[in-house]
Amino acid sequence: MIRLIAIFFVFAFFLAFIILNLEHKCDVSLGFISFKEIPVFLSAIFSFVLGMFFSVPLVFSLLGKKRKKLSKTESSADKIKDDLSSLPEPIKKTDSPYGID
Repeated sequence: MIRLIAIFFVFAFFLAFIILNLEHKCDVSLGFISFKEIPVFLSAIFSFVLGMFFSVPLVFSLLGKKRKKLSKTESSADKIKDDLSSLPEPIKKTDSPYGID
């Protein structure tokens, strides 16, 4: 329910941003191409989406590296478990009703 309310507020914020910036225009130049009279909200949203598009491969590559590092740690943890399982069982007291010290 909280997630739904948060999404509602995010969309309300974007809607208010768009409505308040409908009249504001800017020129966008991409080197050889120039766009005239582009609404400010379009340039802001396009920049945000473009940044997200270029950051997704970086995030996935970092997650892959972390997953590899975690698998190496798990394999070393398995070695430790195997080493501990090869140790002899501790001697239990026979006079204890629960078999512990």
